[in-house]
Amino acid sequence: MKKFSGIEKVAIFLSIVGDEIATEIFKHLDSQELARIVPLMTKIEVTPEEINMVVEDFHKAAGTVLIGVDEEYIRKILINAFGQSEVEKLMERIEGGGSAFDMLRWLDSSSITNMLLREHPQTIAIVLAHLESTQASEVLSKLPEHLKVSVSLKIANLHQVSPVVLKELEDVLQGQMQKHTRGKKVGGARTVAEILNQMDRASEDLILKSIEERDKELAEEIRKLMFTFDDLIHIDDRGIQMLLKEITTDDLALSLKMASDELKAKIFKNMSQRAVQILKEEMETRGAVKVSDVEKAQVNITKTAKRLEEDGRIVIGGKGEEDVVV
Repeated sequence: MKKFSGIEKVAIFLSIVGDEIATEIFKHLDSQELARIVPLMTKIEVTPEEINMVVEDFHKAAGTVLIGVDEEYIRKILINAFGQSEVEKLMERIEGGGSAFDMLRWLDSSSITNMLLREHPQTIAIVLAHLESTQASEVLSKLPEHLKVSVSLKIANLHQVSPVVLKELEDVLQGQMQKHTRGKKVGGARTVAEILNQMDRASEDLILKSIEERDKELAEEIRKLMFTFDDLIHIDDRGIQMLLKEITTDDLALSLKMASDELKAKIFKNMSQRAVQILKEEMETRGAVKVSDVEKAQVNITKTAKRLEEDGRIVIGGKGEEDVVV
């Protein structure tokens, strides 16, 4: 198994924790650290075993910091952050150890579906019964029609599974997961772009400038993959109207404070005269606002636009996107 340097471990860790957590961590790093870490995130390839090793290293480091803190204190913090029901699920996972079923909960539904397609419906039923209902429903929806009904019936009639069968199934799943995820690439330019999309403009510019000094082609690739507030200009009128239904007036009023005249005109064109009048009055009465508040509102709107695109409800054209033929 390959040994990674400290900076490589950080790059791997930031690539697998998700863009929201990575964004928060980025805010606490200086420009030199970011310039070393971000390029690595686009290039490192690791096996599932190596990912586990890196996570374990971070777990040990965190354990060292948390010596003397009791479980109740940790539970209280988690409840404040996530709520009682979510914390109970989280603690159940932690206390349950790292079984194959636990590992499945961290995979996306498409990967799980591909793993299970050739399995017997009874096997699929047992696996889905061990997943959380939201994840199980996503997997079930991706199965062929003839399997959906069969698997659903078997889940409904599933009452108790012997420990021997579960152990055999776990061994099979472990092998399947290694086969489907071996050599998986983490990070990449797209991951960095998604993280930067959620950061304030100053941090975004700083990171991209640092990357550009080391690798101009990589910086350009990341820019092409990024979707910024200014790129809303490339959404057609129908898409803008759909977006306006999904965002708050508060975010819209704030975000337009630093928008181009062209983008403002596009937004106003897709609103009623009365709505435009109210919005303009809202913007005027606010007076001076913090740049950070404007940027936060713009991030909220771009995230909503990306969600609508992923749901297939709007099409985002412009940089980083393919042409659309109607």
